[in-house]
Amino acid sequence: MTFEQFLQKMRHPCEMSFMMFRRAYVTVSTSKTANYDQKIGLKAADIARKLRSEKQNSTAVNKEVPVSPLQARVKELKQFTQQLQSVHPSVFAKALYRSILYQDKNIIVVNKPYGVPVYSVDGIRNSITECLPLLAKVTDDMQAGSHFHICHNLEKESTGVLILAKTKEAAEHVQTLIRSHQIQRKYLAITVGVPVPSEGVIDIPIKETGIMGPQPHFKMGLSPLFRVCEDGVGVTRLRAHRQAESAVTQYRVVDSTNGCSLVELQPLTGVKHQLRVHMALALACPILGDHKYANWTKLAPQKLPEGVLRLLDLVQSKTRYLPLHLHSRRIVLPAVKGHCEITVSCPLTKYFTDALKKLQIPLPGKK
Repeated sequence: MTFEQFLQKMRHPCEMSFMMFRRAYVTVSTSKTANYDQKIGLKAADIARKLRSEKQNSTAVNKEVPVSPLQARVKELKQFTQQLQSVHPSVFAKALYRSILYQDKNIIVVNKPYGVPVYSVDGIRNSITECLPLLAKVTDDMQAGSHFHICHNLEKESTGVLILAKTKEAAEHVQTLIRSHQIQRKYLAITVGVPVPSEGVIDIPIKETGIMGPQPHFKMGLSPLFRVCEDGVGVTRLRAHRQAESAVTQYRVVDSTNGCSLVELQPLTGVKHQLRVHMALALACPILGDHKYANWTKLAPQKLPEGVLRLLDLVQSKTRYLPLHLHSRRIVLPAVKGHCEITVSCPLTKYFTDALKKLQIPLPGKK
């Protein structure tokens, strides 16, 4: 084949360029049509969800939502009240292990956190009792299968020193010492109001009382043995109620300012809610955050004076987030069987010290 014949069989260069362009155009058009059809197939809800997600991510990265001091304060108080109530039991056991204040071959003393009951309560995942096997497991000197024992009780809302025993015999011994008033227990509380006189002993029996009204409920209340005469002169002795329990509390005002006080309390008996009842009903100075006994006839958040609210950076509608400011500060176990006297002190919680600072009450020991 000659060169001229080869050229005749080849297409014209313009025709070849047109064919190449046509194929490319058809390929691109087909691709665009497929993408368009795919977009058409998306639901409007999917597109809206995607746009909303992109907007939220952009806002979170580029701009933080402003928080007022009141919102920050309420959030902080909420965190205190929910700190260890719902974590995994093993996490709670490790937290309790890190809070050990003292231990020997017979007892172990821990710092009980706020909001965790000693015994199981409905609606709360963790309790000290349920945690004891796990706590014994992570304690170095305990053998496999060992179990701690509760020596006394602290209210769910209270914090501080809690004694556990490593054997049943040790628990019974500690309980005997408590019943015979040989173990000294001292609490610190912030009260709304200043007790008068500034120190003394409250010796008024306590019994459980039913409160009628829109919200019927039960509270521990005073059951005095004496009543002031109608003429205001002298007192009349009353018959002791058979269900009333003897309750004795020694108290001392450590410091006071701005209508609030830091009070040292020493219970000489162990009646349920004894310290709260004696402060609120006998001295008319309820403990800060005591929403049960600050109001006798109803169940409602504690009502605070305007000056106290201002110092605490709160408004009345948010006082329900205030935790109970009652802390088991120190225990003293007597010297027995050749052992020296044991004194264990527990540091105050952060929310307790924060309240003292806001109320301008000097921290104990730093006056």
